Amino acid sequence: MNTVIQLRPSRSEKPTVRGGRAKNADYRQREYLTEAEIDKLMAAASESRNPGRDRLLVLMAFRHALRVSELVDLRWQQVHLDTATVDIRRAKNGTPGIHGLQGDELRLLRALRREYPHADFVFLSERKAPLSVDGAQKLIERLGVAANLPFPIHAHMLRHAAGYALAARGVDTRTLQAFMGHRSIANTVVYTAVADKRIRNIWGK
Repeated sequence: MNTVIQLRPSRSEKPTVRGGRAKNADYRQREYLTEAEIDKLMAAASESRNPGRDRLLVLMAFRHALRVSELVDLRWQQVHLDTATVDIRRAKNGTPGIHGLQGDELRLLRALRREYPHADFVFLSERKAPLSVDGAQKLIERLGVAANLPFPIHAHMLRHAAGYALAARGVDTRTLQAFMGHRSIANTVVYTAVADKRIRNIWGK
């Protein structure tokens, strides 16, 4: 008699429903990462096969609220090491901007530039080709597993993490809108509404 063995789905496997993929809430409770979880991702990136690139990828995705397409499309001509700035080009008809670069980003960028002095794109695959959207997505998913995060993650969670972290620090909605590159402020208020300390402390009044 044949025995049928049923295998449990892996941690990263997304549940599906008839007709397609299930809702995000069916396999994770939130669509952003905390700053502590970002730190765990950075630590996991330090142990990867390409630690300099991977640490920079996580750091810039978070610090500049980059969509994955914006991240892999980042070119060296947008990076100004002398003035510690980066030109941010937004997808989805978003508003472009100039962001400052912090010391840890500059160190990683300089190291990467020394390694690939003639590259056009900042983030390259192991084959020295521009990293693809799918490649970056899978890389961040693997780092989430390596960091032992309690749920599967995706690249866009780093962008959301930036929005919530800055709102929690008291950045006003208009400034946050400019930083995120939102054309409409309606896309920004979700971050400030969740972080509103008046709501969080309402019972303490």
